[in-house]
Amino acid sequence: MTILVCGEALVDLVPVHEGPLLSPKLGGGPFNVAVTLGRLGSPVAFLSRVSTDPFGEQILGSLRDAGVDTTWVQRGAEPTTLAMTTLADDGSAQYSFYADGTADRLVADPGQLPDKITALSFGTLSLLYEPGASVYAALLHRAHAAGKLTMLDPNIRPAAIDSPSGDITADGFRARFNTWLPAVDIVKVSEDDSHWLGSGPEGTSVDDWLASGVTAVVMTRGSAGVSVFTASGEISVPGVPVDVVDTIGAGDTVHGALLHFLEEENILTSGALSEMIKEEWERALRFAARAAAITVSRPGADPPWASEAPRD
Repeated sequence: MTILVCGEALVDLVPVHEGPLLSPKLGGGPFNVAVTLGRLGSPVAFLSRVSTDPFGEQILGSLRDAGVDTTWVQRGAEPTTLAMTTLADDGSAQYSFYADGTADRLVADPGQLPDKITALSFGTLSLLYEPGASVYAALLHRAHAAGKLTMLDPNIRPAAIDSPSGDITADGFRARFNTWLPAVDIVKVSEDDSHWLGSGPEGTSVDDWLASGVTAVVMTRGSAGVSVFTASGEISVPGVPVDVVDTIGAGDTVHGALLHFLEEENILTSGALSEMIKEEWERALRFAARAAAITVSRPGADPPWASEAPRD
């Protein structure tokens, strides 16, 4: 049983304290999810195209250090994607991206997946930049049709949409998102993502997503906690009080921690997911919230190790 995380790895250029300096930190939503799963002890592999430049070597090394299987990683001489990060007073982050001609958007279709891949995770820029976005979309539909659990985090980055590098307009992305929903078991969004996806003529709501076939919508609410919406209703847990350094990687940690919980509880199938009861969801969400609290308590996307995030 292996979870395959699909999508980009990049370098976040993060401000250092109050000065003008920027510190390079490895990141990218899917990369952070894979590292979270590996550090927590789940069997996980990473599918992407990673540069052969020095940043690419660091990305591979960090994945391996976290226990992530990198045999699915493709390599290319194109540069690594860069994300320029600015932090607000509350630690929230805004991004601008340098992604023209970078390696991760040129990922090739991996072909047939082995039976040991039981769940797949998708997210962020990999769903936006072509030609890779179409490759991942095709893999998403193919995997779901084969009975594998699928989880998707659109992780909306408005600065990367409606831009020359984005290849798509805002409403075009909303329409594309709606075409993925029948092939998704779990949608993970932030409150801001939900509001953005619900606006415009192509906008849809959580209720629409569930009606399209999604089993569960997990929503992060910052310090207010985490909620899940299913056909049975809403379940919420409070946030964990913590001194926030920055919020980079918090949602990705929730994503990875939730998949880890499902793997540990042998719930990595659509059928088992639909049968989860309230108490199981509360345990899963509390664990994800605790893991994210650790991540936001230190700079950059630095998810917890298993010893730091015990389960109930």
